[in-house]
Amino acid sequence: MTDHTNADNKNNQSSLKPLNPLNSKKVIAGALFAMVLASSGCATSSLLDNSGHVTTNTTKQILSEDQIVAFGRPAQALPKMPNASMVIVGEKNSYVLTQGGTEMVNLLSNLSQKNIQVDNDMSFHVPNNDGYFQGEMKLSYAKLKDEFGRSDYQFFLQNNGKECTSASDQRINAQRFCFSVPVKGAIYPQVSNLGLIQSNYRALTKPYTVSFYTQTQQDVVTRSGPNGAQKLVLLPFALAFDVVTFPLQLLD
Repeated sequence: MTDHTNADNKNNQSSLKPLNPLNSKKVIAGALFAMVLASSGCATSSLLDNSGHVTTNTTKQILSEDQIVAFGRPAQALPKMPNASMVIVGEKNSYVLTQGGTEMVNLLSNLSQKNIQVDNDMSFHVPNNDGYFQGEMKLSYAKLKDEFGRSDYQFFLQNNGKECTSASDQRINAQRFCFSVPVKGAIYPQVSNLGLIQSNYRALTKPYTVSFYTQTQQDVVTRSGPNGAQKLVLLPFALAFDVVTFPLQLLD
C-alpha cells in the first residue's frame, strides 16, 4: 500500500515539473522588450509629429485685393473664353466669370434691385495662381411677407433660393431668401473703357472689395518662416477689352 502511494506521488511530482528558471527569464525579458518597443514606437511617432517631418501647416495667402467698380459683360467675344457671361470690373483687373455668370445675371436682372443684398465677402480661391479662380457669389433677397406673390416663390424654387429669414427680418414681418452661386473665372487686365465707366456709371452704394487667395502647405521645421509674398498671376493670353455694364446697382 505504501509503495503504491509513493509511486503515485512520484508520478504527480514528475508531471508537475517546475519551469526552467532560464526559460522564465526569457519570457519576462521578451515581454519587457515588447513593452519597450511599443513605448519607443509611440515616442518616435510623437517626435516625428512634433519635428514637422510628418505634419504640415496649410496657410491662406492673400494674393490681391481690388475695389469693384461695376458689373457687366464683355462687349465682344473673348478669345478662348466662349462662356464668358459676366465681368466683375475692378480698379486693377477684370474678373471674367466663365461659370455661374449666367445664373448671377438672371438673379440680378429679375429681382427688384432695392431688395437685393450682396455678400460683401467676395473671396475667391486661386489654386495654382495661373490666372484661374473659383468660389461662390452670395446674395439675399428680402421684403415684407405680404409683398411676396406666387411668382416670387416660383422663381425661388427654380433658382435654388433657400429661406434664411433672420430675427431682425421677423421683427418687421419680413421674409428673406438666400442664393449661393458657384462660380469659376479668369483674371484679365483692367478693362479698356474703365475711365468711361467711372465717369458715366453711378457709383455703388457702398464699397465692395474682391480678394483672391491661394493655400500653401509648409513643413513646420524645414520652412520655419512664411513663404515669400506672391503676386496674382493673369492669364498669359489675356488682353484688355471693353465691357458693357449692367443697368443695376448693389444696395446695402
